Amino acid sequence: MERFLTHITNDGDRWDNLAYRYYGSPYAYGAIVEANPAEFMRLPILPSGVVLKIPVIETSRVQPQNLPPWKR
Repeated sequence: MERFLTHITNDGDRWDNLAYRYYGSPYAYGAIVEANPAEFMRLPILPSGVVLKIPVIETSRVQPQNLPPWKR
């Protein structure tokens, strides 16, 4: 069973900023995009007041594997 947090967007919210806020890495934005309605997927900057689902994920899924060890 997948768990989600809820986030209501503010003007200027971006997928990568949300990923950084919730996961500590801007590269994890794909999980957030996939969990939300398709009409917002193509927007780089989200409008204010959109209710998004933020999946609760394992931290091992967050870090890209090509980072040097001191950045993991």
